[in-house]
Amino acid sequence: MSAEFVCRPIAYLRSPYAQRIDAPHQSTVVAGTESGEAVEARLEFVADLPPAAYADLAGFERIWLIFAFDRSQGWNAQVKPPRGGPKRGVLATRSPHRPNPLGLSAVELVRVEAGALVLRGVDLLDGTPVLDIKPYVPYADAFAGSRAGWIDQIDDAQGRHSAPGPKRPRRPAPRA
Repeated sequence: MSAEFVCRPIAYLRSPYAQRIDAPHQSTVVAGTESGEAVEARLEFVADLPPAAYADLAGFERIWLIFAFDRSQGWNAQVKPPRGGPKRGVLATRSPHRPNPLGLSAVELVRVEAGALVLRGVDLLDGTPVLDIKPYVPYADAFAGSRAGWIDQIDDAQGRHSAPGPKRPRRPAPRA
């Protein structure tokens, strides 16, 4: 049985991250980025998305972005995680190189504007197509104390939340 699903973007993200090397590996891990802080970004809705579709997002502190890794170039069944250790099955990682190049990121919603959302703490590249948005609902989306498989072992060895930021953050060109 083979099925194909077609999605079209509802928005595009405008962020300061032009290349993968610029962006944090996770939205909450900003160590190693140029600013070292969670940056603001703008999510611009496509022209034909009615404002009623996002009218009630105001008041949510966080939202989930479901997006396409539109610059991903193929995938492998096993990948080397940035935190080290052996290769892992791609579906047990957050690698952008996946069988279906879909991403999920929880970001802070700063404010709702006409035709756009202002966000903080993004890990997406500038121009990333966003396919859907869902509100973050703490009672349904947070499972404190859940096991995290092989990541728990790395946390025990390296410290919790030791995920690296970009390896070589880009620096702005010197001004003339």
